[in-house]
Amino acid sequence: MKIPTSLKHKPVIVSENYENVDGRYAYDSDAKGLSLGLAQWNDRGKVDISAKVWRHTGGKWSRQSEELPLHRVLDLAILICRTKLYFQEESYRHEKLYNTDKPAIDRVGLQGDAMTVAVCTDNEKIDEDIKLFSQALSDDDELIGERLHTLSRILKEMGY
Repeated sequence: MKIPTSLKHKPVIVSENYENVDGRYAYDSDAKGLSLGLAQWNDRGKVDISAKVWRHTGGKWSRQSEELPLHRVLDLAILICRTKLYFQEESYRHEKLYNTDKPAIDRVGLQGDAMTVAVCTDNEKIDEDIKLFSQALSDDDELIGERLHTLSRILKEMGY
């Protein structure tokens, strides 16, 4: 399925077969494509690049398609990696899978400040939900691990 080019987000680099590799939804996904392109929120004279997940309902392109600035995509990748590391190496040390006295996991330095990574203790069902989250993360370990290995390889090729 071809990603539309007549909408406000202007695709430049595309993956139009994303539905075939969309994790556990592969071959049965409404996420039909990914693109990197010119952001829909661009003002005259100012150009931002964004990443977009193109979703299709079967009849039309979905309003639930998501567009994110590239730095947010990378921030999400950082959050995923830090979370995975926490559940691999730290969570098992706590009865409830987190330190109830200190729910902050880490502060990741970015742009002169830091992104706080923490367990969401405002969630009234956090004790139950963190167990479900941990199990789902474990169940998807192969799926996530394959992508992290690929990302690691590409980052090394880029000199990072």
